[in-house]
Amino acid sequence: MIELMIEKLNKKVTYVVREKPIINDATIEDALFCGIDKVARVISSGSDGPGTFLSLATNEFRTYFNKAKLIISKGQGNYETLSEVNKPIFFLLKAKCPVIAKDLGCKAGDIVLKEQATSAATHSASFKREILRSA
Repeated sequence: MIELMIEKLNKKVTYVVREKPIINDATIEDALFCGIDKVARVISSGSDGPGTFLSLATNEFRTYFNKAKLIISKGQGNYETLSEVNKPIFFLLKAKCPVIAKDLGCKAGDIVLKEQATSAATHSASFKREILRSA
């Protein structure tokens, strides 16, 4: 996906990972091993827990986050910590518990792609939601 964005859309991509392993999140070491640094800038969020708490993130991460015109965020932890942020974010996650599933309007276990609703000043697209039911 990263390569397509760069080749077809001529976009700069920053790939954000964890500094240290947290549950099953990718680390800088993982990204380098996979060669992601060959096609995208790789940085750490600075977060050492699930999700992305902006107040605990590195200055470098916050700079890129604030400048980003589009953010693709993976995982329930990121949804929990970034869903109130007024930025153009697409959340891709598995709703792992009934509370998050209810918030997303789906069932626990569903795979969800949700576009963050933002103010017209930062993003003109209306709120959209697509739920991909897992079999």
